[in-house]
Amino acid sequence: MQKIRKGDRVIVRKGRSRGKQGTVLRMLDNGRAVVENVNLVKKHMRPNPQRNLTGGIVEREAPIAVANLALFNPTAHKGDRVGVRTLDDGRKVRYFKHGGEVVDV
Repeated sequence: MQKIRKGDRVIVRKGRSRGKQGTVLRMLDNGRAVVENVNLVKKHMRPNPQRNLTGGIVEREAPIAVANLALFNPTAHKGDRVGVRTLDDGRKVRYFKHGGEVVDV
């Protein structure tokens, strides 16, 4: 079970985007994630008339390592570590290590 998933609200712990918050847009197979408005890079795009794209410098999100992200805990108002727990009915759920409350309902 992945501790960070698509759609989670995360906060960056390390790197030049440290302290920024965003929503996970997609997860990649190599242990990286694309987060909204985090780790922005400038990409030089060539115009493509067939796709109706104009050229120029485009700013977009680049993947960031999942190890540098923490799930945002709304009760503590900060990033928190996540663990996996099995409930009585056999379901596996994620929980915050700080307060012990369940992330998934």
